[in-house]
Amino acid sequence: MKVMTALFGPTDAAERAALLREAGAAGVFTFEGPREVFTPLVLASTVEGLDLMTNVAIALPRNPIQLAHQANDLQEISQGRFILGLGTQIRAQIEKRYGTEFDHPVARIKEMVGALRAIFATWNTGERLDFRGEYFRHTLMTPTFNPGPNPFGPPPIYLGALGPLMTRATAEVADGLLVMPFGSTRFLHEVTMPAVREGLASAGRGADELAVVPEIIVSVGEDHASTRMLLAFYGSTPAYRPVLDAHGWGDLQPELNAMSKQGRWQEMSTLIDDEVLHTIAACGTPAEVAAHVRDRVKGVSDRVCLYQPGPIAVEALAEIVDALV
Repeated sequence: MKVMTALFGPTDAAERAALLREAGAAGVFTFEGPREVFTPLVLASTVEGLDLMTNVAIALPRNPIQLAHQANDLQEISQGRFILGLGTQIRAQIEKRYGTEFDHPVARIKEMVGALRAIFATWNTGERLDFRGEYFRHTLMTPTFNPGPNPFGPPPIYLGALGPLMTRATAEVADGLLVMPFGSTRFLHEVTMPAVREGLASAGRGADELAVVPEIIVSVGEDHASTRMLLAFYGSTPAYRPVLDAHGWGDLQPELNAMSKQGRWQEMSTLIDDEVLHTIAACGTPAEVAAHVRDRVKGVSDRVCLYQPGPIAVEALAEIVDALV
């Protein structure tokens, strides 16, 4: 199994990436939290033998041309090892943090994938740029702004998804699905994968045309306080309630949400009991983490992203990878 793991911050990105590669990681990814997603990957691209991925870059506040240039450059400097992972985020974050619109996110991100592919095609084949959609319009590409063919081709485009509508849309148009880390074995197999099959069928695509990459929250050791806090944060968000509903825990979501609005962040983690913790996150020794990961992705994928509240110890990662090989 190929294991990708998180890369935090730009200051030590190259050094950290080298250590993760030596521990057996097949790739590194960044997520758009307190740091920008592309810069650490530029530095990590100097480390050979690692796949690089944004996981995810928030799509809706960005323009396809801007994204295309960033992705094309990373694909070239990494010599074809870059994956452009995109996601929509939730309404509150898009409207209140990014200060932009959150209308029809599924339709908008599907159209963005089409716009990106049209731009990449213009650069790589010389065909005239003529993309006219409901949300994006790109009809001009003069030689001054055209980087020309990428020697490694355009990067693949993966989309992050949780709900059935976004999951089906991803299966229809993207190169890969990034299964959001707040999940479970039951949710992946009983909710996500049926939606994947529906999307593939509606687009006339085969299963081999879509990479499915589950992301799993991991917590190595005996202290899981930060992981409980992370699960409480995710669980407070209405978009993630379907995962809790799948296990009969749906009433937990509004309770966590109310506490978050009151600023009771520390107290929220006390609502994440051991059953919730061990169902959603892979916890314990490296061997126990690996066993959870293997059970979660069995029959779905040979690649997984390990998501952590903070940087994982290199030695622990090496043990997890060894147990998964």
